Amino acid sequence: MEGMLKPGSLKDKTIIVTGGGTGLGKSMGKYFLELGANLVITSRKAEVLQHAATEMTKEKGGKVLPIACDVRKYDEIENVIKLAEAEFGQIHGIVNNAAGNFISPTERLSHRAFDIVVDIVLKGTYYTTLAAGKNWISKKQPGTFLNIVTTYAWTGSGYVVPSACSKAGVLALTRSLAVEWAKYKIRSNAIAPGPFPTEGAWSRLLPGDLAKKFDPAERVPLKRVGEHQELANLAAYLMSDYSAYVNGEVITIDGGEWLRNGGEFSHLENIPGEMWDMLEKMRGK
Repeated sequence: MEGMLKPGSLKDKTIIVTGGGTGLGKSMGKYFLELGANLVITSRKAEVLQHAATEMTKEKGGKVLPIACDVRKYDEIENVIKLAEAEFGQIHGIVNNAAGNFISPTERLSHRAFDIVVDIVLKGTYYTTLAAGKNWISKKQPGTFLNIVTTYAWTGSGYVVPSACSKAGVLALTRSLAVEWAKYKIRSNAIAPGPFPTEGAWSRLLPGDLAKKFDPAERVPLKRVGEHQELANLAAYLMSDYSAYVNGEVITIDGGEWLRNGGEFSHLENIPGEMWDMLEKMRGK
C-alpha cells in the first residue's frame, strides 16, 4: 500500500500525535513526516518515544520531537504545547489518538478499571482539545483536530463498555466543537477504524489462541483487516488543506464491519466464564 497524497502535502505543518510512539499513532506520524510535517509525539513512556523518534527520522527524515506526557494531567499537556511551539513555532494540528481499553464483562471490572479507560480516552481527549483550542483562539491561529474513535461510539458494544462510553463522548465533542469553533477557523473531524491489528495491542486485548478463534477478518465483509497505510492516508488527508471544507465528520474505515455486525465485541458472549477468569489473571486485574 502506497501513500496517496503528493509529496509536500503537509510541508511545514506541525502536528502533535498523542499516543504517537506505537501502533496506529506511530503509523500516522510516519506518513505525516513523509509528507513534510514536523511531528510531536507523546505518551507516558519517554524511552518508547525516544526509540520511536529515532526510528521514524531514520526511516522518513524530517524532525520528530518526543515529549513524555500523561494526557490525564492538564499541566503536562500545556507543557507539550509550550515545548512544541518553542521547537517549531506554530502548531497546526492535533491527533487525539491516546487510548486504553479492557475487554471484559462489565461486572468484572472495578470502578478503578473503568476510570482508567475513561480518563485516558475521554478526559485525555478533552484536556488536549481544550488546551490546544484555547491556545489557538488566544493567538488567532487556525487549527485542525482529528480524533480517533470507533464504530461502537454510535452502536455501543458489550465487553468494552468503558471504551464505548468514552469514544461516544469523544465523537460528541468532535461534532459539537466543529460547530462552535468553526468561527475561529478550527476544524474537528474523526476517524472510526475497524480492525487494524497493531503489534502488542491486539495480543493484550485477545491473548493466546483467542486472537485466532475470534479472527477479526472473518467479521469483515472484505475478509481482511486494514493496512496501517490505509488509515495513514485518510488521516493525512484530514490533516491537510485538501480537506479544508470537511468539518464535523466521522469517517469509518472498516471494510464494512459495523454494517454487518454492529457492536464490535458483542460476540464475545461466546467466551465461557473460566476463560474470563484466565484473562483476568493474565492482565493482573
